[in-house]
Amino acid sequence: MTKVTPVDEEYIFEDGLIVSSTDLKGIVTYANRKFCEMSGYKKEELIGANHNIIRHPDMPRVAFDNLWSKIRNGQEWEGVVKNLRQDGKYYWVHTFITPIRENGRIMGYSAARRPANQKEIESAQSLYNNLSQQEEKKIY
Repeated sequence: MTKVTPVDEEYIFEDGLIVSSTDLKGIVTYANRKFCEMSGYKKEELIGANHNIIRHPDMPRVAFDNLWSKIRNGQEWEGVVKNLRQDGKYYWVHTFITPIRENGRIMGYSAARRPANQKEIESAQSLYNNLSQQEEKKIY
């Protein structure tokens, strides 16, 4: 798949619930209709793709390091994420991710996302700006 170039235009997520599942490596195994609608991808394009296909470059790497650390250790993760659509627009979600277990073993992950409210978005933007600045300082 070709890399999507972000555009500074928000695609508003007003209502509904985005649901997806992945395997242990983040490969999408399930995507509901709302996920397809919000991401701009067809179901056939999402299934089998890495979930990071919707990762917006404004999201600091450390935010995802924290997420993966928690879910790989069997914990749930909750937070606000800025996602990238196939057309380059972005949308904000409040995300809840939980491990999928079979016979006590983690077999994958399930995520449910609702629209993030303005207060959550502002708080996340502030946090992610600070984290990004810290990442830049480490690089240089």
